[in-house]
Formats: sequence, C-alpha cells, structure tokens
Amino acid sequence: MRRISGFECYCWRWRQLGIVFLAMCPMVAHGQTEEPPSRAAADLTQVSIENLMNMEVTSASKREQKLSRVAAAIFVITKEDIRRSGATNIPDLLRMVPGMNVAQINGNSWAISARGLNEEFSDKLLVMIDGRSVYTPTFGGVYWDTLDLPLEDIERIEVVRGPGGTVWGANAVNGVVNIITKTAAETQGFLVVTGGGTVHQGFGTAQYGGKFGHKTDYRAYAKYHNESHMPGLDGRAAADDWNLWRSGFRVDSRLAATDQSSFQGDLYGGHKRESVGDFSPAGAIEDNSHLSGGYLQGIWSHAYSDDSESSLRISYDRYERSTPFRDNRNTLDAEFQHQFSWGSRNELVWAVDYRRTNHDGDSTRAVYDEVNDTRQLFSGFVQDEWEIVRRKLFVTAGAKLEHTDYNGFELLPSTRVAWQPEQKQMLWAAWSRSTRTPSSGDAALHLDGVSPGPGGLPVQTNLTGSPDFKNEILLAYEAGYRAAVEDFLSVDVSAYYHTYDDLRTIETGTPMLEFSPPSPHVLVPAAFRNLMSGEGHGLEVAGNWRPAARWALKTGYAFERLHMHRKQGSDDMFEFASAEGGSPHHSAQLQSHVELGHGLTWDASAYFAGRLSAFQVPAYTRVDTGLTWQVAEKAWVSIVGQNLVKDHQLEFSNLQGLTQSSLTKRSVYGKLTWEF
Repeated sequence: MRRISGFECYCWRWRQLGIVFLAMCPMVAHGQTEEPPSRAAADLTQVSIENLMNMEVTSASKREQKLSRVAAAIFVITKEDIRRSGATNIPDLLRMVPGMNVAQINGNSWAISARGLNEEFSDKLLVMIDGRSVYTPTFGGVYWDTLDLPLEDIERIEVVRGPGGTVWGANAVNGVVNIITKTAAETQGFLVVTGGGTVHQGFGTAQYGGKFGHKTDYRAYAKYHNESHMPGLDGRAAADDWNLWRSGFRVDSRLAATDQSSFQGDLYGGHKRESVGDFSPAGAIEDNSHLSGGYLQGIWSHAYSDDSESSLRISYDRYERSTPFRDNRNTLDAEFQHQFSWGSRNELVWAVDYRRTNHDGDSTRAVYDEVNDTRQLFSGFVQDEWEIVRRKLFVTAGAKLEHTDYNGFELLPSTRVAWQPEQKQMLWAAWSRSTRTPSSGDAALHLDGVSPGPGGLPVQTNLTGSPDFKNEILLAYEAGYRAAVEDFLSVDVSAYYHTYDDLRTIETGTPMLEFSPPSPHVLVPAAFRNLMSGEGHGLEVAGNWRPAARWALKTGYAFERLHMHRKQGSDDMFEFASAEGGSPHHSAQLQSHVELGHGLTWDASAYFAGRLSAFQVPAYTRVDTGLTWQVAEKAWVSIVGQNLVKDHQLEFSNLQGLTQSSLTKRSVYGKLTWEF
C-alpha cells in the first residue's frame, strides 16, 4: 500500500537538514560575448548594493518594476550568480534561493518546491521560460531533466516565493520560477563550452550569434551532456545514468520604431535509465526511457507611446516520454497583454489568455480513464497600481478569472501594499488567493499494484482518480522588509502565513477477498479525495555583504512549518505525513566570491538542509567550490568540486514514489569556455 501512494510520483521523503557552512564553488567561466557598454553589468564586487536593489524585475506584475518597490518575496539569480555558481543545471542554481526546497532524488530526477510541500512532482510551483509555462498537468509539476537550456544564455532567474495566481494563473500557489533568457543582441559571436569530470562525464555547447542587416539579431546553438550513474541505497551502482542533446535558435527583430518581434524554439532528445517501483513482489525494476520534444514561440510587441505598450505571445510545445507511464503532450498557448498609465498615478496591466493541451498516456503498469485527455483554459486578468503618496505609498490590486474544463470558473484576487519611508528601504504586505487545478492523475488515474500480504496471500491495491476532484486552495498573508543598509550591505526579510483547503488525500475503502483473476487475493480500493486542510508559516532572510573590495558574500536562511488536519471521514496516512514532515524546517545557504587577481577568482557555496521528520532523512550540508582562471581576453578555464562534505549523500527519500532514490556522490569536473 505504501508503494501505491507513491506512483503518482508523490515523492515525499527526505531527511537532511541542518545549517549552512561556508560557500565554495567557482562559478563556471563566463559564456557569452561581451555586452554593449550601455548594458554591461559590472562585477558584483564593483556594484553598489543600492544599485542591486534597483534592478528591474517583471515576475511580480508582468511589467518592469524596481526590486526595491516590489511587494512580494522575490529573489533574483543574476547572470553573474549563474556564471560563478559551478552549477551545470537549473535545479542546482535554485539551491541558492532562501525558501526553496531543492533535493536530488537520483542521477536524473529532482524534488523542488517553495515553502514546503515538496515531492518529485511539486504541483504548487509554476515554472516558466520567457513566459512559456513548462508545468505539466499530467502529474502536476515539472520534468527537470529536460529543462536544460544553455546556462550561458540565461539573463536572470526571478523566483517569487508565495502565490502568483493573480498574474500567472492556477498552479502558481507557493511560488513562481521565471527563467528569462538573453536577447540575441547580447549573444553575438562564437561561444564554445566543453568539459567533463567524474559525474558530468562530458558536456559541451557550441553557439553562434550574428545579424541579418541592421535590424535583426539571431543566435543558434547545440548542446550535449552525458551523466554518470549514482550509487544506489544498497551500495551498488544505481541505474540512473542519462544523456541529452538540444539545439535551438532565437531571432529578434526591430520591425519599426514602435514594433519588435522575437521568435525562438528548440528540439531535444535523449535517454535515461532509472529504477522504478513495479508494485509487485519483485520490487523495483530497471527502466530505459526515451525523451524528446521541442517548442516554438513568437512574441510581438508594440509601443503606442512612452507609457503604453502591448504584446502578443503564441507558443506551441510538444514532448514525448516513454517512461513506465508514457506521457505525450501537445500544448498551444496564446496571450495578449496591454499595459499603460491611467492618469498620473496609475499603472494598469490587463491580459487575456487561451491554452489548449492534449495528453496521450497509457502504460502496461497504469492507465487513465481518459487516455486522450484534452483540456482548455480561458483566462483574463487586470491589475492596477496606485501611487497613493508620491514616491512613498503604493497599492496594487488585481484579479484573474479562469475557466477550466474540470472545475469551471475560478477567481484569483490579490492586494499588495508597498511603503518606502526613504529611498533605500521599503516595507510591504500582501493578501492573495491561489489554486492548484487537478492533474490528469488526480482525476482519471487507474492503477493496480500487488504486494505480499499476511500469510503469503497477495494484496492488490486499486488506486483511482476522482472525476469530481476539486481545486486545492491557498489563502496567503505576507509581509516583508527590504533595505540597503549601507552601500556594502543589504537585507531582505519576508514572513508569511498560509492556509490551505481541499488538499489531496488518498482514502482507502473496505478490503475484500477475491478469488479471481488469477488466484485468491485481498483487494484494497483507494482513491484520491480532497480531505485535508492546514496552515503553514515561515520566515525567509536574504542578505548581500561586501566586506572588502574584492570579496562579496550572499547569504540566506529560511524557517518553515506546516500543520495539517484531516477532515471528517479521512483515514489518509501518506499525503498527510508527506505534507507535514516532507520538507525541512530550517535551511540556509552562503555564497562567496573572491577576486584573487591575475585573472583568478575563487567561488564557494554551502547549502544546509534540515532533516525530513516524516521520512527520517537526516540533515546535511553540501559544499561546492572551484577556481576560474581567465587565460586570455575571452577564454576561461574552471575546475569545480561539488558535494565535497560527504560522498554518497542521501538528499531525498523517495521510497513511496515511483522513482527510486539514489545517493548524491562527490564529484569534480573541469571546464573551458571560449568566446571569439
């Protein structure tokens, strides 16, 4: 029965968390051409903290705002952070965000969430690339293994902890991750990246950016990586090695003084192995999976005046996964947005969106009552910011109205207040409502699992979805303080109180004895229901400190606690335990960047994650570190060590999930980056 709850890829368990140590990971050498001087970002050690506070972000309101005026818990991973991180994938980049729960399950799977409720498919975190959602409604969540664009092409990653439903819609419940890529103009010339090591056995990127005439810039790239296996929980090599190739392009054009367009897309393919639960006495089996997919996206923007602009975004996305539970999906998304000034003190944004997604999934191990599942979503939102007191007090109110095929209409409102008593500090407070829509599994799953029972009599569990599964609901109350204390120190503090209702549970029926087919066994019916509620509260702190001209530090800490309650009639044991104790109560991080001179830089990172009480996963501290040497004007060599504290570290216990856990091992890799 424990395995059955696991199928839905409800990967809950961990147990690792404690405190941060010191940061040591060199952040890979820079991988793009120099930007024009007007856009060039100086090194963090040369930029004032006040300027960092005034960087522009878009994820809180779908329009550019200074970070110092955003009434939300937002953290920005800059291109400098990415370059120095030593990370080779997006999940490892997200480790530096306070309040994000990031754990590697095995060589090719991760559990990532914001503000708790972590599992392999964390269905309350919305992830986007340039406005295109990569959240899959099959299980609810993200396939992190194929979210693999070149890190050198990322301008920044904006992470909003807390609900973003008013702006981004359903499933932006506990957080939003918005990955924003560089324009084609910022990536001109050749880029070559190559390297390899003990786990990252071989990787490389080749890219070229150029121009068509004076008004069009483009880039095209190809990328490949091959990853070794991790150790299994039994000490033997786990079957979780994998590889992936990807190629893509972007074309940006200035059509006229008032019109711009962007067109981009990619294709990818690869293979991975993993050990998966077979729901039988034989236990886990090895599975070989094929991964493929791609997307196309076009964006057109038109400026009516200095304070009025509209945009139209259309995207088509397709992926295929021949995993034990085959998942093929096609998604068409179209959105029109308009922002303008309304009077001298109002900034208004409104948008309408249509999305159609079709799922084709079947398996020898599980089926869906709706094999061909087509969903349509219609939505519209409006949000207005009032400047109540000039340059001091701002109020933002808005709402999104969505209609889905499953649950009809849903209203997602929010109100946010920002107060700037002086230029270098601000206080904010917010109230929001957000929802998580049912996944295909929640509504239409049909899974039979067999396990040994008392006296050798087999127990067959029949887990089914519920066609009447309701939206999960969050009401969030947040407050925060953000300030540049001096020109060498800044602090960002946020606190929250969340109330949840209609959360998913697994309810079992009355066992019965059956004699066929094919032999006597005990049948245990189980189904998904909405019989859990709860509360969560927490504190998140982030800071930037420059103790010396050539030394910069970033630090963060998060405390979170969830208290769940079963509703009348619930006997759930699995979802309840995972929700309340499947994420760390304490986590922390520290990044250090030192300019050593003569072209040498030393970067280090430390990440602490507390224990997972529900699954007896102990706390752990991870340290990455490395050196980067600029051997020529546009050539860098890096050597990076990862997970240096402990070899064979368990980060996530996924025993109830389909994907089997393995141990993260100590690794080293070298890297060469060359621009010309």
